[in-house]
Amino acid sequence: MHEECFSFIIYMIHELAENWNMLPGRVFWILKKSGCIDQYIIPYYDVLHTLGTEYLVEDIGKYVDQRGGGI
Repeated sequence: MHEECFSFIIYMIHELAENWNMLPGRVFWILKKSGCIDQYIIPYYDVLHTLGTEYLVEDIGKYVDQRGGGI
């Protein structure tokens, strides 16, 4: 994983944490458990990083919810 992708993941964890009213560590484990980081964010980083934060928060929320992430 390159540095830009890593920075993007950290950025999204903090945005999701704020939106979901959770600590970033909890958000990380939810994303990890649901496969969102390894199966969605990393493989599709090239497209995802060009989208708006609001859209991504909603989209990632749906992704996690569909996989029983328990937000």
